[in-house]
Amino acid sequence: MDNKITKIMTLGEVIEKYPKSVDVFMKYGLHCIGCSVATWETIEQGATAHGIAGEKMDSLLEELNKIK
Repeated sequence: MDNKITKIMTLGEVIEKYPKSVDVFMKYGLHCIGCSVATWETIEQGATAHGIAGEKMDSLLEELNKIK
């Protein structure tokens, strides 16, 4: 089973499984982690709404997967 964090996972799901991910999300300006939207919004949706895409998205996912 692959436990890799992917952009299709919800913010809430990642935060619940990996509480240290909050620091990474905050670093990238994803302050919506405390919002009710985080329970159903994917990392990709949240990141896109905050102007994070391409290489920056790759960096976000890379950092998230290092904290596990």
